Amino acid sequence: MQLTNLASLYQYFDDMVASDADSDTLFASSYLRGFISLAASSYGDEQQALSAQLAQEVSEQLHQARTELAPQDRQLVNNFWLELQGYFSA
Repeated sequence: MQLTNLASLYQYFDDMVASDADSDTLFASSYLRGFISLAASSYGDEQQALSAQLAQEVSEQLHQARTELAPQDRQLVNNFWLELQGYFSA
C-alpha cells in the first residue's frame, strides 16, 4: 500500500468499504477520517503529504475526544491509528 498524500489515504479508506472490510475496521477508519479531514483542512488540500505535523494534530484531537467512545471502540480506533501513523513522515 502506497500512502503518500491525503488523497491516497482517502482512497485507502474508500477501498476498505469496497472490499467489505469488517465492521470494526470500517468504524475505526471512518471515525479517524473525520479527525484527519478536520486537521488537514488547516494544512492544505488533498494533495498534501501525510506529514508528522498532521499526525500530531490528529493525535491531539483524538486525545481530546477520548471520552466520546466506549473503551472497546476507543481501543479499535487507537490500534488503527497506530497502524496509519507509520505512513505519516517528518
